[in-house]
Amino acid sequence: MRIVIKIGGAALDSEPTLRKCARAIADLVGTGRQVAIVHGGGAALTRTLAQLGKTSSFVNGLRVTDSETRDVALMVLAGRINKALVAAMGAAGQPAVGMCGGDGLAFRARKKSSSGCDLGYVGEITAVEPRWIEAIWANGAVPVISSLALGSDGQYYNINADQMAAACAIGCKASALIFLTDVPGVKGADGAVIRWLDIRQIPVLMQTEVVTGGMLPKLEACQHALRRGVGRVRILPASDADVLSQLYFSKVDSGTEVTVQ
Repeated sequence: MRIVIKIGGAALDSEPTLRKCARAIADLVGTGRQVAIVHGGGAALTRTLAQLGKTSSFVNGLRVTDSETRDVALMVLAGRINKALVAAMGAAGQPAVGMCGGDGLAFRARKKSSSGCDLGYVGEITAVEPRWIEAIWANGAVPVISSLALGSDGQYYNINADQMAAACAIGCKASALIFLTDVPGVKGADGAVIRWLDIRQIPVLMQTEVVTGGMLPKLEACQHALRRGVGRVRILPASDADVLSQLYFSKVDSGTEVTVQ
């Protein structure tokens, strides 16, 4: 069974949470699963840009990325964050291999269009070549993939990590896609976490602005994955990562399960 896990938010900023996630993923691999990790690192990127005197701006949850911001993203995401995750997996006893989407042309991208706004070097995935990920699996390691990919113009593009994870899950024919995040799940209009969310409900949540900001691309990624053959999608708080190995064996009352009827 293949599982893609996207790690973002607090899990990348908190060393104890990162260690918990790494141990949980190592345990999952120990049960015979092939696991790939896709990560972002938006908070660390924002902090680094601020230190360099650059202000971050977002449109519908996507970072506007000029050439300087893109170069800093390469440094932060493909560099420090990626290697910190590899180190955390190693400390948990599980070998991991870090890469970005441009390595081996594993992920190809094109410039993403947004209504009336030029997002700069923000891309969307057009193709996935899973053989490099499969080669890492074949050697008993976990691929750790940062959310950057190459366009046909030879330029690196910043990819929303949720959407990168969905593309990875589809390209690898994964059975499940799990988002480890810093929120308890998708919240409804009453503020309560929606435990089971049918994708038919998502457009209404967006139109009524019950969900906004970074949750928008996450839910778009959930829909895309489910419609393209990924069997199971769950948004899970990173603080509860230790339930990962239980997801297929017992009822887990944590996070939001996104479903398609």
